[in-house]
Amino acid sequence: MIEIRHISKSFGHPVLTDVNFGVPAGCLYGLIGPGASGKSVLLKMITGLMRPDSGNVWVEGQDVQAMTELELASFRLKFGMLFQNNALFDFMTVAENVAFPLRRMFDLPDGEIAERVEERLAAVSLGGFGERVPPGLSGGQKKRVGVARATVTRAPIIFYDEPAAGLDPVTSQKIFDLLRAEQQRAKTTVIMVSSDIERLLTVTDRIGMMHKSSLIFDSTTDEARSSDNPYVKQFVHGHAEGPL
Repeated sequence: MIEIRHISKSFGHPVLTDVNFGVPAGCLYGLIGPGASGKSVLLKMITGLMRPDSGNVWVEGQDVQAMTELELASFRLKFGMLFQNNALFDFMTVAENVAFPLRRMFDLPDGEIAERVEERLAAVSLGGFGERVPPGLSGGQKKRVGVARATVTRAPIIFYDEPAAGLDPVTSQKIFDLLRAEQQRAKTTVIMVSSDIERLLTVTDRIGMMHKSSLIFDSTTDEARSSDNPYVKQFVHGHAEGPL
């Protein structure tokens, strides 16, 4: 579904250095690594929001670097996104927030939009919350609204950026379980960036680890858990002592 080949990017200093990996269709891929290791820049490369200095990105066989800005606008309909800070509009109701990408990106009848919104809210256990506003929601409820909005367009590829940031452990696990269930139900291809490694590893198929602009690990979740790579081992198991 997604192929990254020899991607490099520099902003006066290396941000991505010869990064190579692939995400199979229907895979939930966890992207981990210390802060400022290039994870967010890599996601922007995949969606064409940022262009590499060298290398190529292919999504469903399309060369992202070869697209015009007009082609990129259409191409980005393939993606849904859950932002780290939720990015909900406080002046809109929950239903209006979920409907926002449908109204901006598609020409759909109001009835169909309402049906999709209702179905998505029910799927994240927020049926009946449509007329509420984000300031009156808990952190976990806001995340669920974000999940509903990220999936309402039925995009084949979803990015989740720190989906459980700031939540307690129980709520965090519920969010991760929800995202996994949604991914399996819709058979979407997912890249999930998270620093909650313990819970991330309960839902992923594959793991990639970034460190100092390079991808130093790319394999299955089981192999990430048992890896002898000292950087991966320290980061995955949260050891205080190690090379990081």
